[in-house]
Amino acid sequence: MTHEGKELKDINFAVITVSDTRNRETDISGKTAVELLEAAGYRVVMYDILRDNSMELPATFSKALEKADVIFFTGGTGIASRDVTAEAVKPMLSREIPGFGELFRYRSFEEIGARAMLSSACAGIVRKGEKNEMAVVFCVPGSPGAVRTALKEIILPAVGHILWEARR
Repeated sequence: MTHEGKELKDINFAVITVSDTRNRETDISGKTAVELLEAAGYRVVMYDILRDNSMELPATFSKALEKADVIFFTGGTGIASRDVTAEAVKPMLSREIPGFGELFRYRSFEEIGARAMLSSACAGIVRKGEKNEMAVVFCVPGSPGAVRTALKEIILPAVGHILWEARR
């Protein structure tokens, strides 16, 4: 059975950078994500920057869910004590998509070697709104290279189908 052609195309994204050192002028990773998404024909309806270990993450997550079909977090996925993006996001997910993290680390291993094991990149789906509609969430490392790898090689080729599957 094929699922070719079974995908959503009209998708709104939220891009959230998690970093203690970046702001709107220096956030190359967030800007890279926005540029790649818009170049692929998607709308970026929210772009925000949060501090690592931010108490604002749950509120920002909820705000993003109101506006977006896909939430893309960049940063805070390493093993430093302040890197808690994946740990903060996972409890809010309805269901994880374990293959995303596995595939991301595999592709990263091909690019950067054994250091790829330090990433807690993850993805999942979450209920949004009163309609029980589903949204997709991705958490990736904060480097521009990680953002490009995640979006160009994994997310963009599959996001329409992922969202279609999550909502059926």
